[in-house]
Amino acid sequence: MTNRTVVADSPRLKHAWALILAGSLLVTYLQSGCATQPAERVVVSTPPAAPPEHASEGAPLNVSRSPEELDQLVAPIALYPDELVAQVLAAATYPAEIVEADRWLETRSGLDRGTLAKAIDSQPWDNSVKALAQFPSVLAMMDKNLSWTSSLGEAYMNDSQAVMDAVQQMRARAQQAGNLKGTPQQNVTDEGQTVVIEPADPDIVYVPEYDPWLVYGEPVAFYPDWVAVPGLFIGGVGIDFGFGIGIGVFGGFGWGWHHWGADWHHRGIVYNHAPYRSHSPTFSGHHGFAGLGHPNGSVRPGGFHPGAFSGGRGYGTRSGAFSGFNHGGTTQGFAARGRASAGGFHSAGFGGFHGGAGHR
Repeated sequence: MTNRTVVADSPRLKHAWALILAGSLLVTYLQSGCATQPAERVVVSTPPAAPPEHASEGAPLNVSRSPEELDQLVAPIALYPDELVAQVLAAATYPAEIVEADRWLETRSGLDRGTLAKAIDSQPWDNSVKALAQFPSVLAMMDKNLSWTSSLGEAYMNDSQAVMDAVQQMRARAQQAGNLKGTPQQNVTDEGQTVVIEPADPDIVYVPEYDPWLVYGEPVAFYPDWVAVPGLFIGGVGIDFGFGIGIGVFGGFGWGWHHWGADWHHRGIVYNHAPYRSHSPTFSGHHGFAGLGHPNGSVRPGGFHPGAFSGGRGYGTRSGAFSGFNHGGTTQGFAARGRASAGGFHSAGFGGFHGGAGHR
């Protein structure tokens, strides 16, 4: 699929403005009396309409994706509990902060949960990214598959309803394949045409482990260069569960688990009982949230600058991964290159984990 890009200083537009400027100067010259001959009437054409306010260098037009492409994008997270799906979709619109948070978390695996929660709260990230810091393996997956993350965020910004519909479609497929059902770790209920997934214990979250390309019965197209992260991926077609994550210590913060949800009726993310609205500059040319009311979290100035993570621990090895961004969030053809740093599930130092019997 080819992205069309609106570039405010394209050669064609520069040429048009140059003609207009030349015409204006000519009119001024003639009106000043400097011309020695009677001037013929000069007609200056109407200037072209100014570019839209959101159009900037690298800002893409909305990109339509096929149902198959949307299924492929949501496959890795469609079987997560509703609240976690909401956090992932919201955080995917902030790919730069995902990278920053994962690197930050890698260096703080020795912190106890209470100290970690306070440290997270002081970070300038969007609340969705802060929420995901409770789930190191999910954050690592999004960092190491940055192409997928940014494409998912772009798709949600373009058409949140289509993305939410794709999640439900994939859940229905997993049910039909016999791989999605209630377990001691999670409740799976049908509410009309909607499949709802919730933790069986409201204070402990189990992140399901599965092969996103096989669990839905008929295989889903493998996302290019996908990197499997320990703690989230298993071989085969079933679903397992590892450690449960206690979320109580994070509950006192405004970005905690219970502040998030999925509104399946209106097909969107809910934050603090209102529609979530991303203010990410990465996809500033998109209007998928027009009309949604509740502004959320921190608003960080500037775009996603490729050199933002070029130095520091483990950063230089992945700096090339950001080349797919063009200050506006163009993600087509962007290949994930996150395999250089150590990743996966950091269980050390994150107290509050509970063992869970696997289910397949």
